[in-house]
Order: sequence, then structure tokens, then C-alpha cells
Amino acid sequence: MKYRINPQNHKELSALGFGCMRFNRDEKEVEKQIIYAIENGVNYFDTAYIYPNSEVILGRVLSKGYRDRVNIATKMPPHAIKKYEDFDKIFLTELERLQTDYIDYYLIHMLPDTTVWNRLIKLGINEWIEDKKKKGQIRNIGFSYHGGRDEFIQLVDIYPWEFCLLQYNYLDENRQAGKEGIKYAASKGLPVMVMEPLRGGKLVTNLPKEAESVWNNAYVKRSPAEWAFRWLWNQPEITVVLSGMNSMEMIKENIKVASETEVNAFTEEDFKLFGKVREILDKTIKVPCTGCNYCMPCPKGVDIPTCFSCYNDMEIEGKLASIGKYVMQTGIKNQPHNASLCVKCKKCESHCPQHIKISEELTQVSKSMEGFYYKPLRFFIKRFMKFDQ
Repeated sequence: MKYRINPQNHKELSALGFGCMRFNRDEKEVEKQIIYAIENGVNYFDTAYIYPNSEVILGRVLSKGYRDRVNIATKMPPHAIKKYEDFDKIFLTELERLQTDYIDYYLIHMLPDTTVWNRLIKLGINEWIEDKKKKGQIRNIGFSYHGGRDEFIQLVDIYPWEFCLLQYNYLDENRQAGKEGIKYAASKGLPVMVMEPLRGGKLVTNLPKEAESVWNNAYVKRSPAEWAFRWLWNQPEITVVLSGMNSMEMIKENIKVASETEVNAFTEEDFKLFGKVREILDKTIKVPCTGCNYCMPCPKGVDIPTCFSCYNDMEIEGKLASIGKYVMQTGIKNQPHNASLCVKCKKCESHCPQHIKISEELTQVSKSMEGFYYKPLRFFIKRFMKFDQ
């Protein structure tokens, strides 16, 4: 196993992290998988309060003499915090589930923007974190994120975080927080943990035949999954890549790859292969947006790159999943950023290097992603997750 150094505390973290959201249904098999991963060098396990039974299972396995060999990362859901006492209520429940008295890497789960963070500040989260850190119950504090680059950078700057977790893969290089967000966080000294390296398996199971052909005919035989992981581990800014491993075969393959990769090891030929695959995938998208953000800010608040990213994902992830992501990323924040806010002023279009007819495309996004369900769904999620306070 290769290890990367956390620049905050200079400790070694395994390049491969074990994502615990999608455990196998057979708990005995899960125990075998976790122990095998630990014995072969994996020392970072990522779970969350809202992952069904995940913390309990992980805690049960680690209590058998493995706790001190690993780093546990788990998360607090902001929507469940209504008063100061809720911080402890959730945290102490997590400690009990995990059968531990401290958390190595604690995250604010799916922190969407500074508005939600400011709500948590009013409820006393700064004082609560300070207390837990002083007692040694939280070793490192961070946040997980799904959304655009600009808001990610704002969140990085709003608090002295000690790490962050975000979606990133070769398809999302210029989407969501993207490469610029990764580099920005790393420049601030934050360890960067990456989730969705395979887009939930879509970069393996949903690839067009042309893209599969590129990998099959490459100069070296590697699976699409291995190529995707190697692309991530080639980047020095990335500390840990999480994989939701639920079979021994997958665990063994990922550990093998993680044990072989080096930073900045890609050749020009490697980059050309990814260029070919992206070119093929780009043909499936509806709007040729590169996420450069030159169109921003929109005077009406539309998050143009994020709207196009969710719209384009319909071809890979399907309409239902893309709409869900669209609502989460553009509709539930204190100030909505959805496509139908566009008034067709076209100020953005003069700045677009791709010469996209942005106002016309946003109309199509609105028609496809904002059906009769959009406003009720947005209202429900905002109220449930307290994003409107």
C-alpha cells in the first residue's frame, strides 16, 4: 500500500480509503473484507451517521483489536441540528455505535454553502468543536461537499478546516469543485479526500463501447476502473481516494493498484488516452460546457456551470439521479441557483469561450429538470434539512 502524508499532522494515510456506505449485506463477509483491507494496509475508513447500520458494523469489527490501526472518518448531518444539545446527541451516538472514544476525521456532512455553516455557528458549533478537540474526541475537523467551485472555495476560506472531502474523477475534472477546487484546497494545506472516483460505477458499467475500446486497445492492459484510480493517484494534491468496496475481488484489485501507483507517473501517452475517452464521452453530452466559470457571476444568481453539469449527466446517470442532484445543488440553498431564474440578459454569452448560447440552453435545462415536482421537492428538502434558516 502506498501512503500519503497529511500536511496538517504529518501522519501517513493510505492512498486507498474504504468507503463504508455500500457494505455487502452479509455481515460476516463484510468483517472479512474490512480485516483483509486493514491487514493489507488500508488505514482510512469513511462512514456517516446517516449510512444505514454502517457505523455499527464498522465499530463491531474494529473493536476486535483493530481500532488503533485505522483512522475513522464519520459525519454529522447539519439538517439534524436544531439546537446546541443536538451536537452531542448525534456525536455521542456515533461514538457508541463505533465503540470508540474519539474520531480521527470528523466531517460536517454535505455542507452546501456558507449560509448553512453560519446557521451552525449561531447554534454554537465553533465552541462545540473547540471543546471536542480539547478533549481529544475529535482529532481533525473537515467537511464534505457536493456543488460548484465558487461556493467550495468560500467554504474552504470560512473556517480553519483540517481536511475536506469532495466528488472528483476524470469526468468531473472541470465540473463541480473540479481540479481548480482541489488545487485551491491543497494550496491551503488541506488533505483532500476524494469520493465517487468511478461516478458510482458509471465510469465502468456505463461507458460507451468506443470508450471501452480505447482502454481495451491501450498500450498496457488495465481495467477502466484501474485507469480511473491511477488518474486520481497521479495527482499530488489528492491524499485519499475512497472506494465503496463490497466484494473481496474489488478490494484485492484496488489494493493492488494502490500499491503500485506513484505521483506524477503518467506519460504523454497516458494523458492522450484520457483525452480520447473524454472526447467520446463529450459526444454524449448536451451542452459543451467546460466549467471554466467565465460566464459567472450571473446577475440573477443562476449557477450556470452546475446547471449544465447536472443536465449533461442525464446521459450517464439517468434522468432521475440527475434531477435529484440538480435539486440538491441548485435549489435548496438560501438563494436558489436554478436555470429558470435566467431572464435572458445574455451578459454571460459574451464571456463564454465555447460560444454556447447559454440563455437558450438554460431554457432546455429548465424544461428537462424543473417539472411539476421541482418546487415541492425543493420545499420539502429545504425544510427537512433546515437550509432555509
